[in-house]
Amino acid sequence: MAIEMIPVEAPAAPPARPRVLLFGTAFAAAACVMAFAGLIGVYLSTRSAALHSGKAWIPDKGSIPLTPGTMALFTLLISCVAMHWAVHAVGHNDRQHALMALGLTVFFGAAAINAITFLLGQTGIGVRGSSMGVLLYVISGAEIAMIVAGLVYAGIMAFRTTGGEYSGNDREGMVAAAMFWYVTVAMYAFVWFAIYVTK
Repeated sequence: MAIEMIPVEAPAAPPARPRVLLFGTAFAAAACVMAFAGLIGVYLSTRSAALHSGKAWIPDKGSIPLTPGTMALFTLLISCVAMHWAVHAVGHNDRQHALMALGLTVFFGAAAINAITFLLGQTGIGVRGSSMGVLLYVISGAEIAMIVAGLVYAGIMAFRTTGGEYSGNDREGMVAAAMFWYVTVAMYAFVWFAIYVTK
């Protein structure tokens, strides 16, 4: 008696996972861009009104040195190269170079924070009785917070890369972290020009 074999169809492949992390990061970065656009818009509008009424915008004995802010800008631009290196290394399954590049990105980000805080310490501008001082510290503080968020994000991606979660087959997390970092640097360039250069 022959046993009839009934062919069993292979199970369907699981549906492709949508790029939740990438899209979530894109929305968060867009929200940051809108927040900075609003803050800088308030700064420029308030400065324009003060100058139009004949008042001095920068308080007496206050100044905004350009050198520390410019050093922070160039440091962040170099960090973009390191972040791109990290994404490239993960795409080529080179975990060692990816971690080295992420370490450099964190180092450059911390150096930029140091330069920004040094700049704020050199201004001689307080927040009491000066709308310029309040806006300067709010916008610079928000930029520092965004840099810290980008560094934490890069640190988490470094940890996940160490565990082997990201590789040439899937580097979504690294691409998302890089995108957030590039937006952070772009926002600092905007702040640098609108506040530190044009004063």
